[in-house]
Amino acid sequence: MRRSTRVSSDLKADRSLSRRTALASLGAAALTPAWAARAALPAPPSVVSTPARQWGPMAPPSAIPDPDIIVLDPSFKDLLFPNANLELVWRGGGWLEGPAWSTEGRFLLLSDTVRSQQYRYIFDDAPNADPARGPDTGIVSIFRKESFNANGNTFDTEGRLVTCEHGLRRVIRWEHDGSCRVLADSYQGRHLNSPNDVVASPDGAIWFTDPAYGDTTAEGHPDADGPANPRKALRPFIGNEVTSEHGGLQRQADHTFRWDPRSGTIEAVLSQDQAPGPNGLCFSPDAKTLYVISSGKAPGQQGPAGDRKIRAFDMSSGRPANGRIFTDFTLDGQSLIPDGMRADVFGNLWCGASGPLGLCGVFIYNPAGRMIGRLRLPVGCSNLTFGGEKRDTLFACCGTSLFSLTTSTQGAGFS
Repeated sequence: MRRSTRVSSDLKADRSLSRRTALASLGAAALTPAWAARAALPAPPSVVSTPARQWGPMAPPSAIPDPDIIVLDPSFKDLLFPNANLELVWRGGGWLEGPAWSTEGRFLLLSDTVRSQQYRYIFDDAPNADPARGPDTGIVSIFRKESFNANGNTFDTEGRLVTCEHGLRRVIRWEHDGSCRVLADSYQGRHLNSPNDVVASPDGAIWFTDPAYGDTTAEGHPDADGPANPRKALRPFIGNEVTSEHGGLQRQADHTFRWDPRSGTIEAVLSQDQAPGPNGLCFSPDAKTLYVISSGKAPGQQGPAGDRKIRAFDMSSGRPANGRIFTDFTLDGQSLIPDGMRADVFGNLWCGASGPLGLCGVFIYNPAGRMIGRLRLPVGCSNLTFGGEKRDTLFACCGTSLFSLTTSTQGAGFS
C-alpha cells in the first residue's frame, strides 16, 4: 500500500501567495534530497479531505481508495491503479513548470521559471534507503544553473531536449554533441514574446505556443518599449546582462508556431483569433487532433484574450483546421484556469487546473470532452506529464511542489 504525503505550511500558503512572494519566502536555500526537505518543516492537515488528510512521509496511510481521487464516470476507474495514493514527492522550487520525462536518461526534467533554473528529479530506489523517506522518493539536483527563465520542455523524436526560454524569448534544442541550437527567436522580423509550451509531432516538427505570460520581471522580462511595459517604467535589462542584447523588444500578437525540421523555419499555424492566449498544447495519440489551451489575459494583451477554454483542431495535411471548443473548463459553475496538459494512450486529456481550494488540481477528460474524473490537490497545478520506467506515473507541477500518482494508463508518445 502506498503511503500518503504531507503538505507543509508554505505549500498551504501557495493558495494565496503570488509567484514572487512564494519565491521570496523560500529564499535561496540549496536543493536537498526530497525526504529531508519534506521532513524538516511542519505540516498542517488538509482542509480539503474529510477526515482531514495528512501529507508527508511519516503521515498515516491515506484511505484506499484515495478520497482526493474523484471518479465522475465509471470509465475513469480503468485508468487508476486501485492501491495508489496521490503523493507529494518533492517541495522546494520557486514556480515549477514544463515537466518532461527522459526515457533514455530515466529522469524527470523540471523548469523553475522564477529562479531561472532547471532541475533533474531522479528516483531513489536503493534497497537500503532510510524507510522514513517513504516510497518513490527521489533526489533533485540542478540540471541547468541558468536557464533564462525556461518554461516548457519536451524531448523530440531523437531524444534531444527542446526548451522554451522566456528570458531570451526563444526556443532551443540541445544536440547530441552538447551544442545548443536556436530553433526560433523571431517571427517576421520581430522577437518572440515568451515561448511557453512545446511538443514534438511524429514528423519531427516542433510545435510551440508564444503568449506573453513570461513578459514580466518575475518570469522573464517585460518589453523595453511596448504593450507589456506601456509606461516604460520597468527596466527589462536589470538582473541579466544577456537580455540587454535583445533591446527594443516589443510584444507582438499571440501565435501557435510549427518549426519545420527540413527548412528550419517557423510557421504561424494558429493566429490569436483562432487560439487566443495559447498556453499548453498536445496531440492525440494518433496525432490526428491538436489540443490548445487558452489561459487568461497576458501582459499587454491586445485583441482576443485568453478565455480559459481548451480548443481542439483536426490535423489536415499536417496543419490544424476546424477549430472548436473542446471544454469550457468549468466545475461547479466556476471557471478554472487551465495551463498544461498531456494525453494518455487512450486519448484522455489530463489537464492542470488552478482555482479555488477544493476545485483545483487535475481534470481528466475523455476524447469526447466529458470530464470523467479529477485529482483534488491542495494547490493549483500548472503543468504535468507522464513518466517513470513504464510511463505510467503522472507528475504534476504545483507551485513550489511536485506531486505524483501511479496510474493504470500510460502517457501518449507524442504528448
